[in-house]
Amino acid sequence: MSGGIDSSVAAVLLHEQGYEVVGMTMKTWDYASAGGSKKETGCCSLDSINDARDIAVQLGFPHYIIDIRDEFGDFVIDNFTDEYLAGRTPNPCVLCNTHIKWDALLRRADQLGCEFIATGHYANIRKDAETGRFVVSKGLDENKDQSYALWGVSQASLSRTLFPLGGMRKTEIYDEARRRGFNELVNKPESYEICFIPDNDYRSFLRRRVPGLEARVAGGNFVTKNGRVIGKHEGYPFYTIGQRKGLGVALGYPAFVLEIRPDTNEVVLGNYEELASTATVVGKLNMGKLASLAGQGLVPAVVKVRYNHDGAPAFLEEVDGKIRVYFEAPVHAITPGQAAVFYDGHDVLGGGWIERHVIGEFPLPFAALAAGQ
Repeated sequence: MSGGIDSSVAAVLLHEQGYEVVGMTMKTWDYASAGGSKKETGCCSLDSINDARDIAVQLGFPHYIIDIRDEFGDFVIDNFTDEYLAGRTPNPCVLCNTHIKWDALLRRADQLGCEFIATGHYANIRKDAETGRFVVSKGLDENKDQSYALWGVSQASLSRTLFPLGGMRKTEIYDEARRRGFNELVNKPESYEICFIPDNDYRSFLRRRVPGLEARVAGGNFVTKNGRVIGKHEGYPFYTIGQRKGLGVALGYPAFVLEIRPDTNEVVLGNYEELASTATVVGKLNMGKLASLAGQGLVPAVVKVRYNHDGAPAFLEEVDGKIRVYFEAPVHAITPGQAAVFYDGHDVLGGGWIERHVIGEFPLPFAALAAGQ
């Protein structure tokens, strides 16, 4: 229970359905330990913790606070920093779901004798009758769907997970809260920032987190794909693939970040067309609906390469424990460090971490497909 409307309404609905509900709020970070001095906001603030507790008190079920700052910092925040220093763009929310939230909740659930854990995610889950696997699928409200962030949750964790809001739209959530008199939840603003960067300024966070970073990486070169130097930049960790604003160079055409080279402190710039890739390689897989794609040849899917991506038609091929994604049409700004999630309709086939985008490295299979091979 974060104190927001989604997790609060999820708890209320389960309570009314007759479940014996125990409220849990996770303290994952504090701004001081992250190197800042601003007032905490979002799910880990004292106000949010109190809001979650107030719901529990009103409905008469227990509420606990779990302090997981150490394990969150050691895993999620350290990974976030390391990924940027490696020239990649991390997705800490997926990492947290996969390695921190579910594991931490299930440990506490076991201690309290709870059979299930439930969250306010907009997603659905079912057990496939044929395979026996637990399948995550998109929530009814596709504008709020969060299945992309759940691809990494293990089968064991999914077997004990409930998503009470999966069959509801956001407007219905507001209606449910109003109907029960929780108007303060309806009026509470939603947070979309990374929880440990409430000011949404990851560059300042990195500067605070890594002493001397700015001096170490400043003055690197902006270059074109053919290596021509076209300007100086502030340091490679402060840029992301697809970035257009804040580059500080004038090339006579809209320039985008195409590639980040940490070994040479170079940032490659080019035009929008040069951002396009026909394929990508995805590793560190966690499969969902299907246990594996090995030996299945080319598997059709829709692939999302970032949270707000609509998804693109593609074919998947498992090679040496990794998945090659062949897109039917070029996709722009495929970014190493982000997650690629594979969909069969509304169902999550699986997902993994983007290792690199591919242009011309291996032949695309569409000619063979068109020929019926």
